[in-house]
Amino acid sequence: MDQAKAWTRVRGNLRLSAGQRLFDQWLKPIVQIESDDADTVRLGLPSPFMTNWVKSHYADRLLMEFRALLPEIRAVSIETLSARAAQALVADDPAEGAQPVAAAPLPGAPATAAAERPRFDTRFTFDRFVVDTSNRVAFNAAKELAKPGKPRFSPLYLHSATGQGKTHLMHAIGQAYLDAVPDATAIYMPAERFMFEFVRAVREKDTFSFKSRLRGADLLMIDDLQFIAGKESTQEEFFHTVDEFMREGKRLVIAADRSPLALEGIEARLASRLGAGLAADIKPAELGLRRTILDRKLEDMAGVAVPSDVLDMLAARISSSVRELEGALNRLVAYAQLNSEPVNIAFAENVLGEALRGSQRRITIDEIQKAVSAHFEVKQLDLISQRRAVVIARPRQIAMYLAKRLTTRSLPEIGRKFGNRDHSTVIHAVRRIEELRGTDSEIDGAVRSLMRQLEA
Repeated sequence: MDQAKAWTRVRGNLRLSAGQRLFDQWLKPIVQIESDDADTVRLGLPSPFMTNWVKSHYADRLLMEFRALLPEIRAVSIETLSARAAQALVADDPAEGAQPVAAAPLPGAPATAAAERPRFDTRFTFDRFVVDTSNRVAFNAAKELAKPGKPRFSPLYLHSATGQGKTHLMHAIGQAYLDAVPDATAIYMPAERFMFEFVRAVREKDTFSFKSRLRGADLLMIDDLQFIAGKESTQEEFFHTVDEFMREGKRLVIAADRSPLALEGIEARLASRLGAGLAADIKPAELGLRRTILDRKLEDMAGVAVPSDVLDMLAARISSSVRELEGALNRLVAYAQLNSEPVNIAFAENVLGEALRGSQRRITIDEIQKAVSAHFEVKQLDLISQRRAVVIARPRQIAMYLAKRLTTRSLPEIGRKFGNRDHSTVIHAVRRIEELRGTDSEIDGAVRSLMRQLEA
């Protein structure tokens, strides 16, 4: 009996003794490798994790099984195959009567993940990510991880509220890394898909394919990790995936809506592993950043004109999410084009409605009056007095303008808050400040500064 026939018998014995589930998960992936030494049997597995498990639990048993059939066998070598060799060797499940295969991949063998080159969104590149203090650490860390060579840290854990740019950075990492290393393999998936595919693999008794596909990747990115909270079996599998990527020093990127230790329903040991790399948070975009994002977005809309005051209003009022901000601009432009109407403040307020009023409720007229009086070094009482000196009247007009822009109060209500003035006075103030913003850089700068302060 030669080694190939002996291996067929050994596999059959292992299936009977180990049980179908354990065999399928750990022993079925083993392949026999051609050996130059007649006294040594070489067996290969697709990952160090599986190799270590089989060594710990079955090394002695394998040697005993082979020696029972071939007394001259002195050793069984259990080895880890390279990712590319593993794909070539186990592209199909080994048949019971399979002959031993060559250890080296055949010339021109396909890369592990020819089918694992995700279709990254080409809009989400590093060049198109607008950077400021709120996201600079996350941006620089993402660029660093996308560089070829051994990564300086892994995993990279990105966390922020929804719609702040985590997914943008993950797509940018994937595109930049594959551009730099064309033969590399990358996988991007939401955590829900990870869970779904794992559960399906367990149900179909094919967890090997799932494990080898993910752990064989050079870059693995999992988005929205919070969605596997409370899913114990999925977390167990994910923990071992993270553990293997860290042990091999491969690139791993995780994104979630909060820091690792703040995740509810996530096992402590998994949270600890995730925090062992680099955790970078992305803070909510401030007013200046939101305004710049709108300018960048508008550059992609050829032939579309949106006045600055409308962009200022969008940036000031929509602060919860960059994604929501960009969506509001898309909707505004689409409605204008479909209705053949020019974009202005009134049109924007009519089209966007609740999206604009959502953040207005957080700012009061009293807060506006206090901010304006402090900025122009006048008393708050002066703003509601009947004094008409320019040093008082202009700050009062700016305060009325901001009240109209940043609150949900009606014109009569705003007038009453400014010394029981008529609503026509408020209309005049708003129009006058809009005109001055276009011609007086000092007034425009003061308004922008006050909006940033109030919105923050």
